[in-house]
Amino acid sequence: QVLLVESGGGLVQAGGSLRLACAASGSISSINAMGWHRQAPGKQRELVAAVISGGSTNYADSVKGRFTISGDNAKNTVYLQMNSLKPEDTAVYYCSARQGYSGMDYWGKGTLVTVSS
Repeated sequence: QVLLVESGGGLVQAGGSLRLACAASGSISSINAMGWHRQAPGKQRELVAAVISGGSTNYADSVKGRFTISGDNAKNTVYLQMNSLKPEDTAVYYCSARQGYSGMDYWGKGTLVTVSS
Protein backbone atom coordinates (compact mmCIF):
# COMPACT_ATOMS: atom_id res chain seq x y z
CA GLN A 1 0.00 0.00 0.00
CA VAL A 2 1.18 3.52 -0.86
CA LEU A 3 -0.24 6.71 0.62
CA LEU A 4 0.21 9.99 -1.25
CA VAL A 5 -0.50 13.43 0.20
CA GLU A 6 -0.31 16.54 -1.99
CA SER A 7 0.23 20.08 -0.81
CA GLY A 8 1.09 23.49 -2.22
CA GLY A 9 -1.96 24.37 -4.25
CA GLY A 10 -3.61 27.75 -4.09
CA LEU A 11 -4.57 30.90 -5.94
CA VAL A 12 -1.97 32.67 -8.05
CA GLN A 13 -2.03 35.34 -10.72
CA ALA A 14 -1.14 34.55 -14.29
CA GLY A 15 2.61 34.60 -14.75
CA GLY A 16 3.22 33.51 -11.18
CA SER A 17 4.70 30.34 -9.73
CA LEU A 18 3.70 27.56 -7.37
CA ARG A 19 5.44 24.46 -6.12
CA LEU A 20 3.41 21.37 -5.40
CA ALA A 21 4.69 18.62 -3.15
CA CYS A 22 3.65 14.98 -2.91
CA ALA A 23 4.74 13.07 0.17
CA ALA A 24 4.73 9.29 -0.19
CA SER A 25 4.58 6.74 2.59
CA GLY A 26 4.02 3.00 2.91
CA SER A 27 5.60 0.59 0.43
CA ILE A 28 7.94 3.21 -1.02
CA SER A 29 10.50 0.71 -2.27
CA SER A 30 7.94 -0.81 -4.63
CA ILE A 31 7.41 2.44 -6.57
CA ASN A 32 9.09 2.72 -9.95
CA ALA A 33 7.38 5.84 -11.30
CA MET A 34 5.63 8.91 -9.98
CA GLY A 35 3.68 11.57 -11.75
CA TRP A 36 1.49 14.61 -11.60
CA HIS A 37 -1.85 14.72 -13.37
CA ARG A 38 -4.52 17.38 -13.49
CA GLN A 39 -8.21 17.59 -14.11
CA ALA A 40 -9.93 20.81 -15.06
CA PRO A 41 -13.70 21.24 -14.71
CA GLY A 42 -15.49 19.37 -17.45
CA LYS A 43 -12.31 17.79 -18.78
CA GLN A 44 -10.61 14.44 -18.50
CA ARG A 45 -7.68 13.89 -16.22
CA GLU A 46 -4.40 14.35 -18.08
CA LEU A 47 -0.77 13.57 -17.38
CA VAL A 48 1.28 16.69 -16.67
CA ALA A 49 4.68 15.26 -15.78
CA ALA A 50 6.23 11.99 -14.72
CA VAL A 51 9.53 10.71 -13.42
CA ILE A 52 10.66 7.11 -13.75
CA SER A 53 13.17 5.31 -11.56
CA GLY A 54 16.53 6.12 -13.04
CA GLY A 55 15.54 9.74 -13.36
CA SER A 56 14.04 10.07 -16.82
CA THR A 57 11.17 12.52 -17.06
CA ASN A 58 8.44 13.39 -19.51
CA TYR A 59 6.06 16.31 -19.77
CA ALA A 60 2.86 17.23 -21.48
CA ASP A 61 3.52 19.54 -24.42
CA SER A 62 1.40 22.23 -22.79
CA VAL A 63 3.77 22.54 -19.80
CA LYS A 64 7.18 21.91 -21.35
CA GLY A 65 9.60 24.65 -20.44
CA ARG A 66 7.35 25.92 -17.63
CA PHE A 67 6.94 22.97 -15.24
CA THR A 68 9.65 20.81 -13.67
CA ILE A 69 9.20 17.54 -11.81
CA SER A 70 11.81 16.54 -9.26
CA GLY A 71 12.20 14.28 -6.28
CA ASP A 72 13.83 14.18 -2.89
CA ASN A 73 14.47 10.55 -1.99
CA ALA A 74 15.44 11.41 1.57
CA LYS A 75 12.03 12.96 2.12
CA ASN A 76 10.09 10.51 -0.08
CA THR A 77 8.65 13.55 -1.80
CA VAL A 78 8.08 14.53 -5.42
CA TYR A 79 7.71 18.15 -6.42
CA LEU A 80 6.17 19.97 -9.34
CA GLN A 81 7.60 23.44 -9.84
CA MET A 82 5.17 25.44 -11.95
CA ASN A 83 6.34 28.72 -13.48
CA SER A 84 4.72 31.16 -15.89
CA LEU A 85 1.31 29.89 -14.89
CA LYS A 86 -1.62 30.48 -17.19
CA PRO A 87 -5.36 30.52 -16.48
CA GLU A 88 -5.66 27.28 -18.47
CA ASP A 89 -3.44 25.59 -15.87
CA THR A 90 -6.32 25.88 -13.40
CA ALA A 91 -7.21 22.37 -12.26
CA VAL A 92 -7.07 19.91 -9.42
CA TYR A 93 -3.59 18.41 -9.46
CA TYR A 94 -3.16 14.79 -8.44
CA CYS A 95 -0.03 12.90 -7.53
CA SER A 96 0.31 9.31 -8.65
CA ALA A 97 2.68 6.45 -7.95
CA ARG A 98 3.04 3.19 -9.84
CA GLN A 99 4.01 0.03 -8.05
CA GLY A 100 6.61 -1.73 -10.16
CA TYR A 101 5.82 -5.39 -9.52
CA SER A 102 2.03 -5.12 -9.79
CA GLY A 103 1.52 -2.16 -12.12
CA MET A 104 -1.01 -0.80 -9.65
CA ASP A 105 -1.44 2.98 -9.56
CA TYR A 106 -1.99 4.89 -6.36
CA TRP A 107 -3.48 8.39 -6.21
CA GLY A 108 -3.51 11.28 -3.82
CA LYS A 109 -6.67 13.24 -3.10
CA GLY A 110 -5.54 16.23 -5.12
CA THR A 111 -4.75 19.87 -4.54
CA LEU A 112 -6.49 22.76 -6.29
CA VAL A 113 -4.52 25.24 -8.35
CA THR A 114 -6.35 28.35 -9.52
CA VAL A 115 -4.67 30.81 -11.86
CA SER A 116 -6.41 34.15 -12.22
CA SER A 117 -6.07 36.31 -15.31
